Amino acid sequence: MNSVIEIAFSPVNITLTILVILLILYWLFNMISGIDFDLDIDVDVDIDVDADIDIDTATSITDLANAEINRDDVIRNPKKDYKWWQIILIYFNFVGLPFMFTFTCWIFIWWLCTVISTSILHSYNNKFGYTLLIAGILPSLILTKIFTTPFKSFFKNLNPDGDLPTNLAGRKGVMLSKISGDKMGSAEVLADGNPMSIYVKAFDGETITYKQNIVILKQSDDTNFYWVLPFEDDDDNSDSDNLNL
Repeated sequence: MNSVIEIAFSPVNITLTILVILLILYWLFNMISGIDFDLDIDVDVDIDVDADIDIDTATSITDLANAEINRDDVIRNPKKDYKWWQIILIYFNFVGLPFMFTFTCWIFIWWLCTVISTSILHSYNNKFGYTLLIAGILPSLILTKIFTTPFKSFFKNLNPDGDLPTNLAGRKGVMLSKISGDKMGSAEVLADGNPMSIYVKAFDGETITYKQNIVILKQSDDTNFYWVLPFEDDDDNSDSDNLNL
């Protein structure tokens, strides 16, 4: 047991070991407490991976854990040139699954590969161990893809709140990003008193700006996003009311 701890906290492995511990604590706290992290982190995220989602909003840790981008939209948008790192995210399932889920799997598998290889070769305290650490990135990504692929269908049919899906048609919300044309973005809507983040597209393709009020028309046929229209609300209570369509 002592040797395992010594290897895990050796100079070569300590960084990944600490990261694994932090991720375990993160998921345990989420599962046990059920508390929604409302730590607002001002991050300007420009994700062009599959839906050109420009998110200029305060992103919570929970939103990051559940953040998911649809691979189907990438396939339907062949004219766009994607950067190498975007292609990597798509291929290794960081797209199509909650980002933090795939990220956690990758870090744990990378850590496991490095600990095992440095232990077998007795290189957890020398320079060759760092070579094994870097070399473990690619095989760990491949193993992560293999491991996470079966979860795609599970997460696709899983409602984030763990209950029956809420009918959002006719509800009003507020944009969390700017959209236009066939561009997908995110919006927040109150459903049964709870704020929900959803993916949306402009129904008629017109530009809808960040923080603009919207009304939800219907869900897309593939259930991946909602069609919305801009909505001017004089009483400024758009987040909690429904429209009588």
